[in-house]
Amino acid sequence: MLALVNAVDPFISTLALVGVVVIVSALLSGLIERSGVPQVGVLLALGAILGPVGLGLIDVTLDSPVLRAVSVLSLALVLFTDALSINPAEVRQHSKLTLLILGPGTILAAALISFAAWWLLGLSVPNAAILGAALASTDPVLLRGLLRRRDIPTVARLGLKLESGLNDVVLLPIVLVAMVFLGSRHIDDGRDWSSMGIQLFLLGPGAGVVVGLLGVAALDLVRRRIGVRRDYESLYSLGIAFAAYAGAEALHGSGFLAAFAAGLTISIFDVDLCDCFMEYGETTSELALLFTFVLLGSSQIWSGLTVLSGPALLFALIAMLARPAALLAALGPARLPRRSLILITWFGPRGLSSLLLVLLPVFAGLPGSDQLFAYCSLVVLLSVLIHGGSLMLVGRWSLTGKTAGPAETAPSAPPSPSPLRVLPSEPDLPSPTEERISLNEVRRLWDQGEPVIVLDVRRERALAESDSTVQGAVRLDPDRAVADAERLHLPKEAWLIAFCA
Repeated sequence: MLALVNAVDPFISTLALVGVVVIVSALLSGLIERSGVPQVGVLLALGAILGPVGLGLIDVTLDSPVLRAVSVLSLALVLFTDALSINPAEVRQHSKLTLLILGPGTILAAALISFAAWWLLGLSVPNAAILGAALASTDPVLLRGLLRRRDIPTVARLGLKLESGLNDVVLLPIVLVAMVFLGSRHIDDGRDWSSMGIQLFLLGPGAGVVVGLLGVAALDLVRRRIGVRRDYESLYSLGIAFAAYAGAEALHGSGFLAAFAAGLTISIFDVDLCDCFMEYGETTSELALLFTFVLLGSSQIWSGLTVLSGPALLFALIAMLARPAALLAALGPARLPRRSLILITWFGPRGLSSLLLVLLPVFAGLPGSDQLFAYCSLVVLLSVLIHGGSLMLVGRWSLTGKTAGPAETAPSAPPSPSPLRVLPSEPDLPSPTEERISLNEVRRLWDQGEPVIVLDVRRERALAESDSTVQGAVRLDPDRAVADAERLHLPKEAWLIAFCA
């Protein structure tokens, strides 16, 4: 009976931990967003409370199967949803900025950090390369609060979004190649190099492209012939991500590159999918990220404090400053506005993406990988403190240095009617309970002096790809419509006309 209890306890503890993470994250989400406190810091504190130093409810080691499973799923989902959220039109429009950030910016930052790790910490070249690549990765979770702010310049938001979403696919191959040199396999001739290149850069991405194309084709066929429930279509995104990962691993390729390739394939082909497809994938990946942060926060991430020394602290400072220096040099030809350049170069927080990359050699059991994780944890803790504090300051002051006040009140009516085609006249005014209204009815409301506000509630991707505009429309993010309406002080007695075509 005791053996049965001991066998069940780990499962119960894990299930309880999932419940606690979801409940606490949901209840504190509004407070965290308004206060500007970094969510990652809250999760690390929660992990410390639940860990051995606190209540002693969980104690996760680096060789824990739970940590490995959650970390692998998290990284695969993050890569898939990051690729899926890429807007090809935005990338083409700002191709120079994208190439400068992901090319010389990312690679130079990784090289500087790797050199510092080799010089100050005495690491071997492969270990230094892994640590440099991991710490050059910017964390989308820590950046989410900044990217949602409305006072952030468009160029800065786009640059940070592209970097946090795409730089892992540049840095992941560096980690994978360095792991080969640390392992038992030796690269002796051109045949070995060719084999490794095929496995990493052809089999993995190729499997992802095939799974992405087949998965979307199957969904489209079944949806047209039979129909697919919306909730199951949202689950379908997870199936594609995991199938791409498993297919590539079965072919001895990189499952992580396959997951990214699958998402990118769907994004490039601009498949007509319901919003739930991406939204559910993003929500699930965020839950996995939150869970991983709590697991690491219970004990392992604090191992970064055990390696504190003069050289380690100097390395951490160089790791924090290497990216701004690299991007300042790389973005010179882009001639960005000063505010955008400062935001892009400074806000490169290290977080879970760095930890997930450095955990790959840990899970592979490679020599010196535990030490790599400790040094990476030290930089992540410093980044959470410094970059998280910077986010709170941005929340208190606008980018011009003045105290952030309420946004401009929306106009009571657009200055001129919509440039879109006006339909034939209809005699009756719309009922407040109706969901649709014609353009001619909107014009008639204006003519009668009714307070009318047109809201542009298109999603960011649809907005970027559309040539249609509505003069005088107020922009509302559909994911945070209520918060935006309160911020804009929209009058409750006005007609609110939502434009979402």
